[in-house]
Amino acid sequence: MADKVDVNGANAHPLWQYLKRQKRGLLGQAIRWNFSKFLVDRQGRVVARFAPFTRPEKLAARIEALLK
Repeated sequence: MADKVDVNGANAHPLWQYLKRQKRGLLGQAIRWNFSKFLVDRQGRVVARFAPFTRPEKLAARIEALLK
């Protein structure tokens, strides 16, 4: 996650392609802005996608539930 990679378009990194295919955002599949968030379970399934303006604190309960 340290490299700069494309998240949209023909050159999008395979990880981002997978995440976007699994959960669409409010405005479609594309990543519209930094800080879009994806919640992934232990099996690698995308459980939820959150908008950039969603505060991390709002995710805590869902993350804790997946860790149990």
